[in-house]
Amino acid sequence: MQKVMATKGKEEKGGMRVVVGVAGVVLAASFLFMRGPLHETPAPEAPDDPCCAFPCENQGVCMTLPNKTYSCDCTDTGHYGDDCEIPTWISWVTKSLKPDPETIHNLITSNWLLWAVVNRIPFLHSRLMTYVYISRGDMVDSPPTYESDHHYITLDAYFNESYYGRALPPIPAHCPTPMGVVGHKELPDVDELIKKVFLRREFIPEPHDTNLMFQYYAQHFTHQFFRTDYKKGPHITKGQGGVDVSNIYGLNEQDRRALRSWENGKLKTQEINGEEFPPYLKDVPAISMDYPPNVPIPETGKFALGHPFFALLPGLFAYATIWMREHNRVCGELQKTHPDWDDERLYQTARLIITGEVIKITIEDYVQHLSQYKLRLTFEPQLTHGTRFQYHNRIHAEFNHLYHWHPLVPDGIKVNNTNYAIMDMAFNTQPIFKHGLDEFIHAMVNSRAGALTSRNHAHSLHPVLKKVIENGRLLRFQGLNAYRRRFAMRPFTSFLDLTGDPDLAADLEGLYGDIEAVEFYVGLVTERPGPSITPLTMVNTGGPWSVKGLLANPICSPRYWKPSTFGGEEGFQIIKTASLEKLFCANMKSGCKNISFKVPPGTP
Repeated sequence: MQKVMATKGKEEKGGMRVVVGVAGVVLAASFLFMRGPLHETPAPEAPDDPCCAFPCENQGVCMTLPNKTYSCDCTDTGHYGDDCEIPTWISWVTKSLKPDPETIHNLITSNWLLWAVVNRIPFLHSRLMTYVYISRGDMVDSPPTYESDHHYITLDAYFNESYYGRALPPIPAHCPTPMGVVGHKELPDVDELIKKVFLRREFIPEPHDTNLMFQYYAQHFTHQFFRTDYKKGPHITKGQGGVDVSNIYGLNEQDRRALRSWENGKLKTQEINGEEFPPYLKDVPAISMDYPPNVPIPETGKFALGHPFFALLPGLFAYATIWMREHNRVCGELQKTHPDWDDERLYQTARLIITGEVIKITIEDYVQHLSQYKLRLTFEPQLTHGTRFQYHNRIHAEFNHLYHWHPLVPDGIKVNNTNYAIMDMAFNTQPIFKHGLDEFIHAMVNSRAGALTSRNHAHSLHPVLKKVIENGRLLRFQGLNAYRRRFAMRPFTSFLDLTGDPDLAADLEGLYGDIEAVEFYVGLVTERPGPSITPLTMVNTGGPWSVKGLLANPICSPRYWKPSTFGGEEGFQIIKTASLEKLFCANMKSGCKNISFKVPPGTP
């Protein structure tokens, strides 16, 4: 790689630049509105900063110099030139031979005979899965390079783990426009933007037959690591670096200890209507839950769970109950093999196994459906052993931001013959106890999710969507095209190129004026649909963070990934054979039927 520092005096250049579901209502009703400002202050020379135009290409770093000049640091970019625009010979050859991400994505999601062959040849399939793991992981900077309080590298980006990481630095607060130098002097009014671009005009069902099991899985899975500290701001997290199953066991040791039964490694439970459920909050007073004080909820409607708001929504409560039962089931299996083990070892080993189950189900059921890949995705951590893959992860602010998948949420759900609107289920687990957990689970399976696209947001989620957009502005995310460039995608050249819809394109052009000024989240949702559940940019930006977060888990590393870690071959096999269907079938009273992330064939 070549390093070129090119300094010049130029004029500023333009032209550069799961799911929240009903839980959003909960957050909005509690303390979502308490987010504070970020801390960076404008520099005195602000209006004349040439780096506001983001002139450096190919991830080159812009540095301001005296007299309104700048330089681009092209180190390790594979490019050189004043703006890191000229590829080295090796970079040129590599780029020329490699298909663009959209072509690759269309290939992997096509029903080509190739995938039927590849999926049946173990050696070839393993080589491709290794490529997926490594190539996706390589797209995430490790260690993280940026955080939200500075538009340049600081040690805080690594050592201060209360920050979410950043893939791209924030737009400096002193730039001429909110998006750098492009677009209008002010971003569009949020309410007008939501009305024109986001609000549902009529329900658009997800075209791949996705159901509410998927929507609630996305929400319950991601909220173990998307744990924004709302009192401090959208750039601060209380969470850890990835899949820590804190949504099941609790975020801190005090909560984890409070939820344990201290017998045979199991979690506390209670029996209601002949079934095991989590304990009431009154019986576990050490746990802090997010029950809003202004909503009347009886004591028998308040539960103690690993996540503070999972008892406020019946879909999340259903998942929490199933995982609680699975932990206790796994403890029972371990006790059969190791009758000499004490409570502590049974609990800790079961927690390791549950972590493995979560990762396997997430990759092989959830991501498989999300991506619509015809390549069969598998959880095989050993494929990264002995490679350059790094077992460290940091949750990024952009990952948290893009995962607000409000359009998946329909206007309601039908359980047996009872219809529940969105707000009927907020702060309310009674549908589960009225109809039974199994019936509610089947209702999630049989209910269609909405398409993740523009003009398909439920009206009742307007306040939450508004805060998402406002927080994106507080975080000063760069525009959609900047992230497409960062993740090796072709930038959009026009609003019609982005949306594929002339009417929507015209509205966006009136709101933003320049395609380079389209906000990150707005662009993600208004992008034309593709072959996956989400549009291409979501897949190609969220995918690397997902793969890195899942495979960087310590249980996937060489010293962990062995039978002895999980109580022997029996425990190891629980992970290796885990699936969404098996998880539910093993923990439902009346058995299960058609458990998947798709509505059954013939469902209206």
